[in-house]
Amino acid sequence: KSIRSDSCFSRQNSGFCFCLLQLKVVAINENLDLVHQNHVLFDSELPEFRTQGGVHVQADKLTVTSPVLMWVKALDLILDKMKDAGFDFSSVRALSGSGQQHGSVYWKKGAGQVLKQLDPGRPLHKLLEDCFTLEDSPVWMDSSTSEQCSSLESAVGGAQNLTNITGSRAYERFTGNQIAKIQQSNPEKYSETERISLVSSFGASLFRGDYAAVDYSDGSGMNLMDIFSKKWAQPCLEATAPHLEAKLGAPLVSTAVLGEVSSYYVTRYGFSPDCKVVAFTGDNPGSLAGMRLREGDIAVSLGTSDTVFLWIKEPRPTIEGHVFCNPVDSDSYMALICYKNGSFTRERIRNERAGGSWDTFSRALNATPVGNDGNLGIYFDTLEITPSAVGVYRVNEQDQTVEGFPGEVEIRALVEGQFLAKRVHAEKLGYKIMPGTQILATGGASSNTDILQVLSDVFNAPVYTIDVANSACLGCAYRAAHGLVAGRGVPFSEVVCNAPEPKLAVKPTLGASKVVLLFRLFKSEQTGRCSDVTV
Repeated sequence: KSIRSDSCFSRQNSGFCFCLLQLKVVAINENLDLVHQNHVLFDSELPEFRTQGGVHVQADKLTVTSPVLMWVKALDLILDKMKDAGFDFSSVRALSGSGQQHGSVYWKKGAGQVLKQLDPGRPLHKLLEDCFTLEDSPVWMDSSTSEQCSSLESAVGGAQNLTNITGSRAYERFTGNQIAKIQQSNPEKYSETERISLVSSFGASLFRGDYAAVDYSDGSGMNLMDIFSKKWAQPCLEATAPHLEAKLGAPLVSTAVLGEVSSYYVTRYGFSPDCKVVAFTGDNPGSLAGMRLREGDIAVSLGTSDTVFLWIKEPRPTIEGHVFCNPVDSDSYMALICYKNGSFTRERIRNERAGGSWDTFSRALNATPVGNDGNLGIYFDTLEITPSAVGVYRVNEQDQTVEGFPGEVEIRALVEGQFLAKRVHAEKLGYKIMPGTQILATGGASSNTDILQVLSDVFNAPVYTIDVANSACLGCAYRAAHGLVAGRGVPFSEVVCNAPEPKLAVKPTLGASKVVLLFRLFKSEQTGRCSDVTV
């Protein structure tokens, strides 16, 4: 039977996103059309919590938290906004959501019973105001757990061993290291904690009226889960905190239906008692769903920093980048690689070599050959994430280190070098270009066709542009629809087959094999100091 005629598409599906700055919601109909969207801005609409950029930065400048009750009150507010707008809650067949990755919530003993007995006559934030052992939740901006990261890596045999298990080396923002710090600095609070949620599973718990499981995809960003067995890794648990497994609960497949929405929402807002809650996930996995990546695809966000999303089947975790479980296909994985030196670096070279003009910058790209005659550059104006390095490195066609290039050569060296690095690191993680591979480009620089042409030539694949406004939120609305049929083996791609297609921007240039040859040189690490920073 056609998926489009299945009764699960007869009504709407909703996606919520507990983001850093705001809570957002979108709703889609059976044709995947956007029928409602809304948001609550934390700083301006909930000023009583006194956040700046959605967070509190503590005196040490390293500890960064968000008030957990702010998120609860934001949910009250956004549902009231939807009600005032005439939104028909009874039409929602399923809902899912995402939360900012690496944030965590600590429920006090007895909170689970409170969740099961919510009084629909009172707002949610009043009902839950005494349910948390920590009023402020650590979030992804926190960088106060260096000691705990070192301890975890040592306990499991080093950074690469931890990466082999959890998909990432120890990171200060990751929840396992946050839990270790809380247990060590405030053991009484830790002891009083009945359940630890991620921001994503916290959001699902609010809708379920019961503790929701951490999903595989968001759980794989904690430094605690074995990404291959999909279970908590005992050596990591033991190195983090006592009795931790009981406080986390067992992780669950990301496509799972957790159950029906709490009766609180049925009575207070008019949700159907049959409305399903599909497991919530992290915002990055939610974005992968929103961009509708397929196996072999790669998404490249070209913003202030650059981010690469990959769909891979056979991951090879390295200490550069992250491997997470795939949120829409439990047999696959997603990889995420971040680069600080993105558009700011491109803008610096534009200002120095193209008089501040993007048109001149583009003409320089067009005036230089694919492969740049063997001239290669790596430009890390600030300390890079992947790899951890800083400085500018140039190698000419004779593999000699040089101090500079002519203007047009410099511009192509920058852009080709940025994309060559992305391909190198992607393939180190297990990414494989295959027939039908698409490059999906987003972000400000994706409007420059000449930059996209270099991207296409380096990866030898066509580049498409996509509109990713509210991608995590929209992705979770798609995931809600998928959750209703995933148990019957229906793939995510079939559920979203009628969504708007990305637009073809460029195809690889004839003769782009020159870039591939340069890529092999780059990858072989024979280009002196330049290649040293890619190791």
